[in-house]
Amino acid sequence: MISVVIATDNSETELVHALSALVPAAAEGVIREVIIVDAGSSDNTEKVADAAGCVWASCPGTSRSERLSHGAAMARRGDWLLFLRPETLLESGWHHEAQAFIERAGRTSNGPRAVASFRLRFEAFGLSARISEMIAAIRSQLLGMPYGDQGLLISRQFYDELGGHRLLPELEDLDIAKRIGRSRLVFLRAAAVSSGDPENEGMTARLRRALARFCVGTLRIPARVAVKLHG
Repeated sequence: MISVVIATDNSETELVHALSALVPAAAEGVIREVIIVDAGSSDNTEKVADAAGCVWASCPGTSRSERLSHGAAMARRGDWLLFLRPETLLESGWHHEAQAFIERAGRTSNGPRAVASFRLRFEAFGLSARISEMIAAIRSQLLGMPYGDQGLLISRQFYDELGGHRLLPELEDLDIAKRIGRSRLVFLRAAAVSSGDPENEGMTARLRRALARFCVGTLRIPARVAVKLHG
């Protein structure tokens, strides 16, 4: 049913947790394959992927969008593609909701063009993380612009119609969300828990990134233009 695609780059520790959350779905046959496309890691990312039985591809020096696109082209066993980041841990029971969404999509005429994403949560404690979650929820619901950390579940047919991930150095998550359109996005109740900490970035970097994403999400400026501001 689902082919999972994860783009990694020295993601050994994060990948262990991300893959563990996929085990129940694989055991029930919801996930048919997991494809790891790596940027040339120097840690044990490949060993983790091999131990978990993942399909492995090494693409040194490539951007995340290139690796996601490559992984989608490698997928053979799923009619639906689930794009995840290695630092994202899907909440227990997520696959039941994802399966219900796919089954519902199969019963409606426009179902194959429906796309799902998860609710964003941060592992970090503190007010900054909670505010970031709230901002992400508002942006997702109003603008239909989920972060890449929230995952993206899309039919292979619709992904190909959209032209897949464009080869951008950053903001590939907003670029494809913009092409999907808010009316086609469904936000599942299950959470995608990110190990990232919003407080780790400097204030200047956070403001630049927020402004770039605002330009793409609200002002509808093309991602390839806003990516220079994003840094």
